[in-house]
Amino acid sequence: MSDPFNPFKTPGATSPFDPPMSPEEQEAAAAATEADALAQLDGAQAELTALKAQVAELTDQALRAQAEAQNARRRAEDEIVKIRKFAVESFAESLLPVIDSLEAGLKVESATAEQLREGTEATLRQLLSALERNKVVEVNPAAGARFDPTNQQAISMVPADQEANTVVSVLQKGYTIADRVLRPALVTVTAPK
Repeated sequence: MSDPFNPFKTPGATSPFDPPMSPEEQEAAAAATEADALAQLDGAQAELTALKAQVAELTDQALRAQAEAQNARRRAEDEIVKIRKFAVESFAESLLPVIDSLEAGLKVESATAEQLREGTEATLRQLLSALERNKVVEVNPAAGARFDPTNQQAISMVPADQEANTVVSVLQKGYTIADRVLRPALVTVTAPK
């Protein structure tokens, strides 16, 4: 029996001030306590089952996410391989007309020096156009231009009337590809006075 004046008293608990309980009351209190314990156990088991199901679902989601990440990584690696392969293919394809022109020029047996020069100039234009389409840009600083160590290499310094560290002459052109130096231009620069 619960005490309406003492909400903290648990059913079936007795205190020295309570009147003695009859055997029927004790049995009823024990049954109520057992029913409460069974209800709590059922609730805990239901909660445990729900938590196990949630853990299984989350584990499945984690495994699927991990598999998807691995698949995405593999697809990206495959794509990079394809891009590299086809980038080289595109570059090589743009050089094929240059090869054709050189072979055609070699087939002409009685060409004059002027014809050879014209053919060579036309082939050079084709080659420069193919390089430009593939973002290969010539580095050829003009005389008097400021020396730029990012894409030029000073081979020697000469005394001159110009400002120090300016280009006097270009010994060999340089090239960049997509703003990255393939080969620096070899230049002669003015010495400090």
